[in-house]
Amino acid sequence: MDFAYDARTVELRDRLAAFLTECVYPAEPVHAEQVAAAGDPWARPPITAELKAEARSRGLWNLFLPDSRYGAGLTNLQYAPLAELTGRSPHLAPEALNCAAPDTGNMELLAEFGSAAQRDRWLKPLLAGEIRSAFCMTEPEVASSDATNIATRITRDGDTFVINGRKWWSSGAMDPRCEILIVMGKTDPGAERHRQQSMILVPRDTPGVTVRRGMTVFGYTDAPHGGHAEIDFSDVRVPAENLVGTEGDGFAIAQARLGPGRIHHCMRLIGMAERALELLCRRALDRVAFGRPLAEQGVVREWIAESRVRIEQARLLVLKTAWLMDTVGNKGAHTEIQAIKIATPPMAEWVIDKAVQAYGGAGVSQDTPLAALWAQARTLRLADGPDEVHKASLAKRELRRWS
Repeated sequence: MDFAYDARTVELRDRLAAFLTECVYPAEPVHAEQVAAAGDPWARPPITAELKAEARSRGLWNLFLPDSRYGAGLTNLQYAPLAELTGRSPHLAPEALNCAAPDTGNMELLAEFGSAAQRDRWLKPLLAGEIRSAFCMTEPEVASSDATNIATRITRDGDTFVINGRKWWSSGAMDPRCEILIVMGKTDPGAERHRQQSMILVPRDTPGVTVRRGMTVFGYTDAPHGGHAEIDFSDVRVPAENLVGTEGDGFAIAQARLGPGRIHHCMRLIGMAERALELLCRRALDRVAFGRPLAEQGVVREWIAESRVRIEQARLLVLKTAWLMDTVGNKGAHTEIQAIKIATPPMAEWVIDKAVQAYGGAGVSQDTPLAALWAQARTLRLADGPDEVHKASLAKRELRRWS
């Protein structure tokens, strides 16, 4: 692979870096103040809409979608350094560019698997940033690391489907602009294990949909995701045409959705680690302890050097994975997708932790972005499949080569 960015990537990267410097970083304290003043932790502060309007005016919109009919038409390799930059401010930048989960995955899902009517009704307003969406897969009563465990029932009744079950960590559902839920459940429990599940579109205001509560992440609302909800579905009835694909396609659609989602998370994690390393270096140069700057303390220098090595290793693996996804497809890049999902979150977690340590009490407070960055990095060791599941699957694939 060629390690140089092409001309379009360089131009977009420069434009995005300027947007971050001029608009996003200064907006971070404003965002925090507006959230606090609103009194509603799930409310979307006005600064978010302002940033989205500015990003759109600068041509920084829907960069994640490789299909030029819907987005910027960038390859994974072109998008990687851009997503990395958004990771430097993960609670503001991705949403400002309309590139925040779960909407990204949901838009990809609708673009690839949705019917023309479904794309017209839901994809168009999502692409325009007019509404938000939620993805309802995980359940509190089963081990959702095994998606075939899902117990929510989707039952055919004439020209409708009836949905019963409970979901949690339904990303996006607490956003007041969330209008559509993509729900995964079982349509045929007697079918082959990976053909039991289906996906269906449920408008959030459908009778029988009850949002029980919002789930915090280490005490944070996890703003760019629009909050994670626990939701009851009690005899929820929707038209049969709301089914995505056909009955039994749910597991395959979920896997197709999660592949790009995993690499996007890892791209942003590189940026999160870079932001933490920058803060660590600034702190080390400015802070004096025991008569000399932290930058002259051997242990701090080791942290800085090790951070740079770990970031570069992870970045190269993410770029290789992006290149493979572009050249041989997601299936051909399966091993690498699992590898980056295993390696990148703990890398970022380690770098952020060292920055927290250098800042002391300030590092765990609201006065730096470090605490929120650490919470997000730690959470991503669970999201889109826990480390252990990816390691087990990757080990099987590796052993297969020698059996």
